[in-house]
Amino acid sequence: MLQQYKNILVPVDGSKATQPVLEKAIEVAKRNQTHLDILNVLEVNQFSDTYGGAVSGDVIYKLSQDVQDRLESLKQQAINAGVPDVSIHVRFGNPKPVIAREFPADHGSELIVIGSTGLTAVERLMVGSVTNYVSRSAICDVLIVKPELTK
Repeated sequence: MLQQYKNILVPVDGSKATQPVLEKAIEVAKRNQTHLDILNVLEVNQFSDTYGGAVSGDVIYKLSQDVQDRLESLKQQAINAGVPDVSIHVRFGNPKPVIAREFPADHGSELIVIGSTGLTAVERLMVGSVTNYVSRSAICDVLIVKPELTK
């Protein structure tokens, strides 16, 4: 029997991996005729560490507005591709537990569609792979989208 997913989560980070991951999530959502949540997790700590704590609320507000605008365009892309039930979300916090457990628990996600990486090798070494954490710790199924190999 085929698994039918009712709620699919696709976390995006704005990296070049976002487009192929979103396309795969759209494909799965259409096949399952289901709801799609598009999520971006903003890690505010990265700003206070990087800028010595001098980040104002205005900067964070502007950043969250920019992310919201980008997510609206991704939502429209999903709708145009044939997914009628799409929601967008911006969360603040550590992406690892938010994606693996907190958001799926809050929204009843049954599948997380995530890219194999959005970071460079050095960034993965420094912060660890969110995908690796999610694949081990998620409270639901995880589909990892591999980048296209260059021919």
